[in-house]
Amino acid sequence: QAQLVESGGGLVQSGGSLRLSCAYSGRTFSNYAMGWFRQAPGKEREFVAAVSWNDAGTSYADSVKGRFAISRDRALNTMYLQMNSLKPEDTAVYYCAARPSSSRGYDRSSSYGYWGQGTQVTVSI
Repeated sequence: QAQLVESGGGLVQSGGSLRLSCAYSGRTFSNYAMGWFRQAPGKEREFVAAVSWNDAGTSYADSVKGRFAISRDRALNTMYLQMNSLKPEDTAVYYCAARPSSSRGYDRSSSYGYWGQGTQVTVSI
């Protein structure tokens, strides 16, 4: 059974950094693109970042471009989200997700078939 498990969330001051991890198992994700989404209280889930199935390309939401970096370590079956210069508006539950390479729409949650349980990130002023 496929499983994605996020870790690395927590409380950090504005301007600080965190690195989220997403460990995946249970099936081969070698030809899957992966991404990060987040959901703040009272808001819809929104796209944060994505990496293509072959790691050749990455995409970011405008709100995090230049501050966040997505990467994947295939040897460890783990994806990361390095978050720098964090702001209070980055506070949310962060989810990792996976979609087959044939699925279009890297920034649409409906394109992803596998999801983690989420990890809370709180950025204080």
